[in-house]
Amino acid sequence: MNFFQRQRDVRKLSRRLVLLFVVAVLAIVAAVDLVAVFVFGLNQQPAEVTLTLLAWVSGLVIVAIGLTSFIRTRMLRGGGGGKVAQSLGGIYVPEDTTDPRLRRLRNVVEEMAIASGVSVPEIYVLPGENGINAFAAGFSPADAAIAVTHGALERLNRDELQGVIAHEFSHVVNGDMRLNIRLMGTLFGILVLAIIGRLMLSVRGRNPVAAIGLALVILGYVGVFFGRIIKAAVSRQREYLADASAVQFTRQSAGLAGALKKIGGLAEGSKLRDGRAEDVSHMLFGEGFSFSSLFATHPPLVKRIQTLEPAFDPRGLEALSQQWARTPPVGLAEDEALGLAPAGPPVLPPPRARMPIRPADVVASVGSAVTPASPAHRTAGTIIESIPPQLLARARHPEAVLPLVFGLLLARDPATRANQHAVLAARYGQGLADAAVAEAGTLAGLHPALRLPLAELAFPALRRRPRPAAEAVLACIHALIRVDGRIDVFEYCLSRLLHRELYEAMNRTSPWAGQGRGRRPPLEVTNRAVATLLALLAQAGAADQQAAGTAYLAGLGQVLPGEPIPFDPPAAGAVALEGLWPALDGLDGPEKEFLVGGMVTVIGHDGVMTVSEIELLRTVCALLHCPLPPLAQARPEQVVPDPGSRS
Repeated sequence: MNFFQRQRDVRKLSRRLVLLFVVAVLAIVAAVDLVAVFVFGLNQQPAEVTLTLLAWVSGLVIVAIGLTSFIRTRMLRGGGGGKVAQSLGGIYVPEDTTDPRLRRLRNVVEEMAIASGVSVPEIYVLPGENGINAFAAGFSPADAAIAVTHGALERLNRDELQGVIAHEFSHVVNGDMRLNIRLMGTLFGILVLAIIGRLMLSVRGRNPVAAIGLALVILGYVGVFFGRIIKAAVSRQREYLADASAVQFTRQSAGLAGALKKIGGLAEGSKLRDGRAEDVSHMLFGEGFSFSSLFATHPPLVKRIQTLEPAFDPRGLEALSQQWARTPPVGLAEDEALGLAPAGPPVLPPPRARMPIRPADVVASVGSAVTPASPAHRTAGTIIESIPPQLLARARHPEAVLPLVFGLLLARDPATRANQHAVLAARYGQGLADAAVAEAGTLAGLHPALRLPLAELAFPALRRRPRPAAEAVLACIHALIRVDGRIDVFEYCLSRLLHRELYEAMNRTSPWAGQGRGRRPPLEVTNRAVATLLALLAQAGAADQQAAGTAYLAGLGQVLPGEPIPFDPPAAGAVALEGLWPALDGLDGPEKEFLVGGMVTVIGHDGVMTVSEIELLRTVCALLHCPLPPLAQARPEQVVPDPGSRS
């Protein structure tokens, strides 16, 4: 499914959630009012008295439910996905783990993050859960967490684990996590009467409190009923979409189908022991609890398997169940027997090689890990394998990551780099500043297709720094962006991307939330922002001003047809984009789809793109929350010889 269409569908589901919430609240209010009429004998009171008292009762119930939902949602949003995983006993998987099972899990998650074009989420394991299950939580990709059960870690082979993780990444990429957080907050609100009733029932002694508590618990089951209906209504269809997206991410259905078969064939299935896990039942990979079909949050297991393997015979689960009852599967042993290991280092195209590109194919690949224009493109795992091991080790180390990241952000222009060195020395001391410059020297020889993935892999270690230290990093990145001198568009955008992701992970909101994002800016402001971005991209990728102007006009005509905005790159260069991101990121789905198409038209106006141009496009798309998978790998016959033009 088209990423931008999926965003529109998520918004429709959000509106559907609001409607169902309103219906549930009205039903609860009606039930409470009915009880109040008989308990307090309101049917024998004057109509004015009855209506006044019922209005007060209804108002109190609505306020209690609405306020509880709002507070719960804010708490969940503020804690990030990691808090949700920790609340269920999740244990964080360190970036530098050497445990074979945990290393395999982290490798799979890192590969999927690179493949999907989003930052690496926090990774957790639920150690007490032997069922095969997983979930993704968070309010945005920057504060996302993925948790898997011990059973998934133990029983699934690498292909199956990759299928499960791909399923969860589809929720991350498609914006389902934000809907899940809102759903958890909403459900908590409509269950509040039952929760209050249980607390009142715990009060001992002869008093009316326990009786009132019992009444509230009974009334609360109206909320329980509607809560389960809402979870089923919102969640079931999304699971089919996530299965389909997982097949896109992995380009094969056997792994995902294998994981579902193991759920059906093993006694533990996908069930969870922790009662608190019912709060996240709508977020799980498999059905975490036994519900009737009316309340089921997931489609029937056999139907999910048959969607992936139409010829599957349900009787096959019985045979697998008997086989695994005698000898339960062990994921790592299956990996060894099947030869499932990460792919070897790929042969990346030369940094200045040019590859044919079609704008429609690139736009279609947003939010997907496969590129229609490049059927033979390599997996993200091979990209990670191409990064020198010493760089990977430093990207995953909580201390070594800082000079590495600053080294990635240092400009190539000597004067600008000298100014940036002075900024680092003033904030972190001469030693770290020198180390960052040394890293920049090492990174200068890194293939351009590996710079953005390396930054994405460094993000988890950077994100886990204490808040004061993380705020200092944010301030330093911002200072590096603003240093006087020449910072090219890619250097600026990579710096801005890391700044935005770290800010969102810390504050659960956009860094430009107070700069107009969320409010529709005037059309003139939006058009000027689009024109400035396209002008900078045209100037960065063209060999001369004439070619840049032609590319700019082609892109502008696609995004803003009929708008006579002349080609006028800002004298401040890429830093001129600083005040424009609120307008650009605030565009709705169809407008962003046109903008991405226009950017591809500008950068690839000559029909080809260099690796550096592709990585620049991916970085800008990431800033606009339009994750674009790697496009830099192509078959040898697709590579066009470099005529020597600048890119």
